[in-house]
Amino acid sequence: MQLLRRGDSGPGVVEIRSTLRRFGLLPAADAHGPREDGVGEDVFDADVEHAVRAFQQQRDLITDGIVGPATYRALREAGWQLGDRMLALMISAPMSGDDVVALQERLLELGYDPGRPGGVFDEQTEAALKKFQREYGLVADGLCGPATLRSLRQLGRKVTGGRPRLLREQELLRQAGPRLRGKRIVVDPGHGGTDRGVVVAGVAEADIVWDLARRLVGRMTATGMDAMLSRQEDTCPSETERAAFANHAGADLVLSLHSDANRSMHAQGLATFHFGNGSGATSTVGEALAGFIQRELLIRTGMQDCRTQARTWELLRLTRMPTVRVEIGYLTHIGDRRRLLDLAFRDVVAEGILVAVKRLYLLGQDDQPTGTFTFSDVLARELERGGAQAI
Repeated sequence: MQLLRRGDSGPGVVEIRSTLRRFGLLPAADAHGPREDGVGEDVFDADVEHAVRAFQQQRDLITDGIVGPATYRALREAGWQLGDRMLALMISAPMSGDDVVALQERLLELGYDPGRPGGVFDEQTEAALKKFQREYGLVADGLCGPATLRSLRQLGRKVTGGRPRLLREQELLRQAGPRLRGKRIVVDPGHGGTDRGVVVAGVAEADIVWDLARRLVGRMTATGMDAMLSRQEDTCPSETERAAFANHAGADLVLSLHSDANRSMHAQGLATFHFGNGSGATSTVGEALAGFIQRELLIRTGMQDCRTQARTWELLRLTRMPTVRVEIGYLTHIGDRRRLLDLAFRDVVAEGILVAVKRLYLLGQDDQPTGTFTFSDVLARELERGGAQAI
């Protein structure tokens, strides 16, 4: 879709204004004609930009005041409430919205597992809904219509004292054990093919993260992990396709690698992102892994800390497993760019990410100070007889 920003005009802006009004972020339109300042309903002015930023902040989106694909999707999805429409599994174009989030959260409260409440009606949501319908004497058709809604609203909670999805994630992590051997990891180098990502002074993000991803996969494979790339060097799957690949592969974790850009040449540093929708739904394991990666890389590289943050980007919310996106430096910053061009620096980053994954599976047991382990240390411990000892 066309990006809409301050100064733009047209029918798309009228739609955005109308949506923001429904959410109470813009005052009601004046029915008596144009405003005193002469600004029409089809103009993206300062008030619209401010309202868009407020909405983006509420939904854990980048607060740039620009309506791009992610913000437009969120605006559209935020308009649905549970009961507004029939919900069902649509393979070609999955239904999404706040009504799906409400359904998923209600199923979780009743003791069913629709997966992460990311707001997409997928196969796992359908399976949980059918199980609920069967157990409560309803037609198990996987359709959330009036009869199913009545039952969902009438029943009390089965699960209390905590957030069930978060507990399930943590229990799966505990059951996985501390060894890396056998863990299935999807490493996702951003962009690819004709999409070069950020390009500055002849340096392309797609090339940097492709090389980094291969270094990381090589190290993971050496420890016995089943590591795979989400794309080839000359391809660029969509975020939806990358998520589908990870889900089909049954991955335990997804690591998405990117670098950043900014209009300011002074912007620099490292950030990590995990799923979180601003209304309580989050991936606790993803958040923990993002924190481990952030701390390991900060200690090892000395980069500026741009923190760990929650986002609702497609890859983060469509994957069924914990997923972390790592933004390694700004190619628009000369210092970060020089570091990213250094092959030794990429080795340091790959090693740090691997150690962070190991720390995640240790669950705090027999751990050591951040930044003190090397790839050789991890490899030696993984290859010890029985893998009983952890770093």
